[in-house]
Amino acid sequence: MRAVIAEDSVLLREGVAGLLRAADFDVVGCCETADELLLKVGSDAPDVAIVDIRLPPTHQDEGLRAALEIRARHPSVGVLVLSQYVELGLALKLFAGTGEGVGYLLKDRISDVPEFISAVRRIAEGGSAIDPIIVSTLVAKRRNDDPLSALTPREHEVLVLMAEGRSNQGIADRLVITLRAVEKYVSRIFGKLGLPSAGSDSRRVLAVLLYLRT
Repeated sequence: MRAVIAEDSVLLREGVAGLLRAADFDVVGCCETADELLLKVGSDAPDVAIVDIRLPPTHQDEGLRAALEIRARHPSVGVLVLSQYVELGLALKLFAGTGEGVGYLLKDRISDVPEFISAVRRIAEGGSAIDPIIVSTLVAKRRNDDPLSALTPREHEVLVLMAEGRSNQGIADRLVITLRAVEKYVSRIFGKLGLPSAGSDSRRVLAVLLYLRT
């Protein structure tokens, strides 16, 4: 798999590049700015772009805007946005309209190398990855008529893992249960929440996110 990295911190940029190379990714570009990133994506056709949400010159939302432009102009390229802090509004903007090939993680997640590499690979393959803190924040925003209260503790666990972007097999591995058990939990969860359960894992993630943000 081919990857491009946009990060203005040399240490972090080279650190991420090293982790990816050790996991057999071909790092075809390392950039400092959004403009460089867009040129690299256009010329080198990576499978995934890893982007700091705040890039020069203003360190506001250049990275996010570049990520959205990549999604619009190169929909086959997965995009993982990294952030130092939880920025819920920006994170949800990234997932507006599609849950396929997109991710938002806090930079602290990079230290969990297996999970980070798994997330990058999942996004490159068209899946999703959402930081657990984002999911926890959304889940904590209780509604007055909160259907989440109808979920069992195990169903709640499965819901959170779904919202993080994990596949059914990934959930089964994490909870040490069978794939068939996960499928049953997912079906019951979507039934209780009144959501359509058909479609890819990433589209179901989007459905869950849209539900949690209302």
